Amino acid sequence: MLLPQFVLLITFYLSSINTTFAHPNPTLNNKTAVLAKQANELLKKGDFEQSLVQSRLALSQAIALKNDNLIASCYNTIAANFDQLSEFDKAFYYYNQGLIYANKTNNDVLKNWIHNNLANIYCFDKKEYKKGIYHYKKSLSYSQKLKDSAQIVFTKLNITWAYFDVGNFNQGAPHLDYINKHHPKHGDKSTMVALNMLNGMYQASLKNNKKANQFFQKAINEGIAGNEKSDLSYSHNEYAKFLLSVGDYKNAYLNLARYNQITEELNNEEKLNKANVAGINLQIDEYKREIDKIENQFEDQKNKLLKEQDRNKKIVIVVVIIVLLLSLLFYIWAQNSQLKHKNKLKDLKSKVQENIINASINGQELERKKIASFLHDNISALLSSAGMQLQAFLIQNPIASPEIKKTKAILDNAHDQVRDLSHELMPSLLARFGLFDALEDLCEKNSSRILEFKFNSATTHDRRYHEEFEIKIYYIVMELTNNIIKHSEANQALLEIEEINQALHINLKDNGKGFDSKNFQVLEGFGINQIKARINNLKGSIIINSKLNYGSSIQLQIPIAYQKKKTNPVYPTQ
Repeated sequence: MLLPQFVLLITFYLSSINTTFAHPNPTLNNKTAVLAKQANELLKKGDFEQSLVQSRLALSQAIALKNDNLIASCYNTIAANFDQLSEFDKAFYYYNQGLIYANKTNNDVLKNWIHNNLANIYCFDKKEYKKGIYHYKKSLSYSQKLKDSAQIVFTKLNITWAYFDVGNFNQGAPHLDYINKHHPKHGDKSTMVALNMLNGMYQASLKNNKKANQFFQKAINEGIAGNEKSDLSYSHNEYAKFLLSVGDYKNAYLNLARYNQITEELNNEEKLNKANVAGINLQIDEYKREIDKIENQFEDQKNKLLKEQDRNKKIVIVVVIIVLLLSLLFYIWAQNSQLKHKNKLKDLKSKVQENIINASINGQELERKKIASFLHDNISALLSSAGMQLQAFLIQNPIASPEIKKTKAILDNAHDQVRDLSHELMPSLLARFGLFDALEDLCEKNSSRILEFKFNSATTHDRRYHEEFEIKIYYIVMELTNNIIKHSEANQALLEIEEINQALHINLKDNGKGFDSKNFQVLEGFGINQIKARINNLKGSIIINSKLNYGSSIQLQIPIAYQKKKTNPVYPTQ
């Protein structure tokens, strides 16, 4: 078939124009481009053996240069040589190799022709028209991008032929209309045979037999006048089909015979070409192996580079992971430090708050002690003295005056109230007899018909501690007993106290309604913070166990940090 061959030859010429490509080694680059051009020139002259030798040498240098444009051009030339030698499988292989490298470049001219050549093999050798039309259309897109009017006409001619070959005239017709319109200006005489044949096929599909007959005869006459044997043979074949469809069997037979004759001549010419290159034809497989070896060497270098890149990539990934881990560890450390700082600040605030509470409590206890001492030693003494003076006056002057009796009663009442207040501020039992008697008395005072408050101690009551220590323990226990009375709704309570290993162990139990010891708001209402502050100030500990409807248990353990009391009480007498 002459049309694909003509397009093929144009391909090699155009691709050879743009073989130079910017490269760091311009001298070697130019030498390789010259070799590639010489291989194309030898191909056009029909010297396939020398063309293959030159293109192989050019390919090896292009691969060494990593020049994708030159590599693609060399593969295209090698494929074209095999195409001319009717080694279509090998041609197909090298066209595809060329396309791989051409796609890495911006050489649209080369991509255009490789797609066109692949389409020729798909349509006219493999008869895989769908794939062939795909590559023709890819070729057409590059021609339109380049605004190459002549190439657009050629490619549309091939697309039309492929569609008509499978009887798809509807899709081929728009391309044929375009060719008929633009061929006079942008077409070539060598394609006139094929164009007339295609017009004859289209008119035959429309049943325009007269026009079809005219186009077929014109195609045959153009073919006989020219040197387009391949297209002429196809024209005879398609004309024979048309004549057969209209019932002209005699002329159909004559055209079919002419088709067979021309085809045989073409086959003989093909055999002659192969015979003329018998040496290279016998070495085709060896040549392919050498080309493959060159490419394999390049692939080995490429794989080595890819492995190196992969290794570097892994190193980068490991470094990134390490950086991320270090960042994460630093973040965790920073958060932990910040948390520790917050906790330390919180503990400091808690300690300050606790010190404020203890200072307030110590101040209150000191004021109680002072007020109790003042009331007992001064106010109570003055009231006693006034009463005694009034009693002495009544003895010396017996006057039955109700006002004097009332005055004496008021003085006695004031004396009693001052004494009671003094004892409330500072229990006399605590001052005179010690902590154990004072706590036992506290339990007796808090007992009633509603609540039975028991006291139990394994330590003898005569055990005494420093006055300040006893006062602090007393008020802590008193606050806890007040909580039981106010909040527990219990009917039984028990206070146990014992000295073990230089520490006081105090256990306070009740059978009341209990509370959720995890609920801080409830505990807050019981003054637990102040109690805890007092205990912490004494270096002690507190354990609270309570459940709703199951009563409560509070355990205190406070080290005895004070010397046993050997001093006089706050006030020796009542």
